[in-house]
Amino acid sequence: MSRSFAIFAGVAAVGLVLISGIETRGSAQSTLSTKNPGTTARNANAKMGAATPRKQPPHRLVVHVDVNDPAVMNLALNNVSNVVQHYGDLSQKVEVEVVAYGPGLHMLRDDTSPVKGRIKMMSETTPELTFSACGNTRENMTKNEGKEVPLITQAKVTKSGVVRLMELQEQGWSYLRP
Repeated sequence: MSRSFAIFAGVAAVGLVLISGIETRGSAQSTLSTKNPGTTARNANAKMGAATPRKQPPHRLVVHVDVNDPAVMNLALNNVSNVVQHYGDLSQKVEVEVVAYGPGLHMLRDDTSPVKGRIKMMSETTPELTFSACGNTRENMTKNEGKEVPLITQAKVTKSGVVRLMELQEQGWSYLRP
């Protein structure tokens, strides 16, 4: 009860400070308007005309997949679809990158991906969606299997999947692990 009261009191205090600031500015404008009628109206119109809507930067999400599990891969793609749909409905831009490494690289392998058809479809309808494959994992799989590991055409190779995740997070991207 006392915590709720403290929060209410804090909000009320902030409101009083804001109101007193508006009243002070208003009285200064009314003093100006008595000396020069129409000044307040011109100033208000100038402020309205000068206000330009700020261009909102795109929302950015990085999703990582590190397990060879079709359910996890589909969950990751479901989350991507939901995010793209949500911000599209709000007419806001969103960029999404899916980073696959370790056993999760199977998501982007042309020969073993259980979701490659879905990735192809999503890539065709969502140009702001990127798929990054860990180069280190691919190199290790190639050595272990004794043959080149083929990737789907939508995948771009990054040197290290974990480093890619770190870079995107350092740039302020939101992070999701399904």
